Amino acid sequence: MKHQLLNSLSKTAVSISFLLFFLHPLSGGATTPLPHIVSFQRGFTQLFGGDSNLLRSDDDNTVHLHLNQYTGAGFRSSDLYNHGVFSARIKLPSEYTAGIVVAFYTSNGDVFEKTHDELDFEFLGNIKGKPWRFQTNLYGNGSTSRGREERYTLWFDPSKAYHRYTIFWTSSKIIFYIDEVPIREILKSDEMGSDFPSKPMALYATIWDASTWATNGGKYKVNYKYAPFVTEMTDLVLHGCVSDPIQELLTDNCARMDNQLETLRYNNITPKQHIAMKRFREKYMYYSYCYDTLRYQIPPPECVIDSTLRQRFKENGRLKFERRHHRRSKKGSQVLSSQVYEIQEQD
Repeated sequence: MKHQLLNSLSKTAVSISFLLFFLHPLSGGATTPLPHIVSFQRGFTQLFGGDSNLLRSDDDNTVHLHLNQYTGAGFRSSDLYNHGVFSARIKLPSEYTAGIVVAFYTSNGDVFEKTHDELDFEFLGNIKGKPWRFQTNLYGNGSTSRGREERYTLWFDPSKAYHRYTIFWTSSKIIFYIDEVPIREILKSDEMGSDFPSKPMALYATIWDASTWATNGGKYKVNYKYAPFVTEMTDLVLHGCVSDPIQELLTDNCARMDNQLETLRYNNITPKQHIAMKRFREKYMYYSYCYDTLRYQIPPPECVIDSTLRQRFKENGRLKFERRHHRRSKKGSQVLSSQVYEIQEQD
């Protein structure tokens, strides 16, 4: 018993130490205040699901999305934005969540069906006792045949407490954050061309049944005896230039907003944050297209090859064998890539 207690305390200490390591970069100050929280009524509209599947708090700052045997739920921003900060504090369902996908992403697929842009957080459920996994991805100008997905685990249980997930998008870079930890950065290059997202996008959030692929390639399905599955989203942030998706030239307001975005702390990753990002990617990323030579004999131009990760992923970018599948539609939104790689989940 004493040995078990010491072992438990040791694991707890390691977890706390690792969390503190990640949070330490927060000591870098911001040059301007962070964007303000937007209430649901002010910034969003329901996308799909019944009244009992999307529930709003009394102060209108928190949304509960329910998945049951009848439907999931989703919402989107009322406007499209030309660049910006898109963020929410999210708590995922707990216990048995196999087959479930919770998506938090930007897209313009409802306007540009064949040339859409997209930036994704997708959270993939699991069987009881196994952790949530998630992936990030991006598409520009309909480049769905050139998927740029990466997959990861987390250093915490995302069903126990709220954590902030942020997509930061400017004309020159894209950075994905968890809390204040940057986990992925994409810098625009001339070689990327139109593959870099450039058209105005709306923010979407959904929960839906992806039993055919989400957990172990479809081996484990959603089990509705555990329903409803509830994901909670609060303190939503929309900060960017509201844009007409058909308008090709930026207005003066959008030019000013682009300049203002560059003053936010999200725009500049500090040296300590770079260390935290590198450590996250080395410990928690289990697939990256940049190291998948079976898909790309030459890495796409935005890839920055890290020698440690190259050694870890060997030749194929994955830690376990994976197979192809036909990508699905995010419920209530557009159909995405017709063919991407599905990673067999690790034990």
